[in-house]
Amino acid sequence: MAKVNRAAAVWRTYQEVSQPGTPGLMKRIGAIPRMVRAGMRGDYPGMGKGKIGLMALGIVYLISPIDAIPEFLLIIGVADDFGVLLWLAGSLVGESGRYLGWERKVITGTTVPPA
Repeated sequence: MAKVNRAAAVWRTYQEVSQPGTPGLMKRIGAIPRMVRAGMRGDYPGMGKGKIGLMALGIVYLISPIDAIPEFLLIIGVADDFGVLLWLAGSLVGESGRYLGWERKVITGTTVPPA
């Protein structure tokens, strides 16, 4: 069930990225470092330190040789890594699109940034 939800979340993110008038994939990927910095400073309310920490744990899990399900179990061992990768990619790309909208509002002055 969780893998289906991850795949559905990635599919929704793909549909969001491909809609006309929304930031494209490369623009979203380029915004990720700014988004993380703004979240760490507390400027961007959509990316708190807890969310950043969870995403950092996902990255550590992907690059770590220690695994919840070892890769020698073939498909099952790779599936957990793939699930984390889907969640991480979908979360980063989806949130970066929301960040770009927030950033645009802050720059144009339609929203006052947090103090």
